[in-house]
Amino acid sequence: MNVLDVEDDSLHVTREGYSHLSDSEWEVVGRMSVLMGELAISDVLKSLSRDQQHAAINKFLKGELAVERLMRALLQQQGSHQSMGWPTHMRRPETLKIDISRARHIEGDEVQVTFALSNLTGRAKTWALGLNLYDPNVFESLETLKARHKETFEPPRAECRARSALLRLKQGKRDVHAYAQHPLYLASSVTENPVDEHTLINVFIYGLVDGPVKTYTFREYFCTLERAIAYTEQEDISLRAPRPVSRDTGRSDRPPMRKGQGRGSAVGAKTQQRDGPSKNGQDQ
Repeated sequence: MNVLDVEDDSLHVTREGYSHLSDSEWEVVGRMSVLMGELAISDVLKSLSRDQQHAAINKFLKGELAVERLMRALLQQQGSHQSMGWPTHMRRPETLKIDISRARHIEGDEVQVTFALSNLTGRAKTWALGLNLYDPNVFESLETLKARHKETFEPPRAECRARSALLRLKQGKRDVHAYAQHPLYLASSVTENPVDEHTLINVFIYGLVDGPVKTYTFREYFCTLERAIAYTEQEDISLRAPRPVSRDTGRSDRPPMRKGQGRGSAVGAKTQQRDGPSKNGQDQ
């Protein structure tokens, strides 16, 4: 029995009251009531005319079909990747993009799950919306969402590889800014047993190329990796900045030419300096 078939004094949404809707449209209304709530559907239907009700139901049905097509395309894409035999480390990882500073102030499992779903992108968003469409209670808490997301998208032993790559990180030929983004990414990939902050700072500093930037960074003490990165980038910019040119740099060290000495005399003097003293000078 449809949840809307039960007549209630507050809702009054029954099949007889909306006889202008077809059976398929009434089934869509039932699915809408599961997602949005009976009271919300009652208010929406009462505020719309018959044509607007048909349009709203049709729009919701198109959204369901679009999600279903995306899910089929996603399954086909995953099947093609598996048939090609791609190694797990070459598969594109999907991560939960959650602003931690904002998420800390959110209380309540339902609000946290809604906030996390709003920050999903790409294939992860399509996957979450598809599950939530057919089962609104599939994500009971944020931990459930993270666990289901990890099982679906994260390659096996991804955290082990990320931790190993983090501990042997080197700058190499990259500039400081490009190198600084790598430890941040690897640290965010390790969630079960995260690396402590002091280890991250030491790994980042030891991975720098030997030079003035590394020397100046070693002299400071940092509480967080972000502060160490900011200080290192500032020192790198300071060392790369152009130096002011002194006023005496462009002056010549040659003695000033005597008054009355022409171009020929100057050339003769240079020739005499190159050939050495004359015989007359030696005889004297």
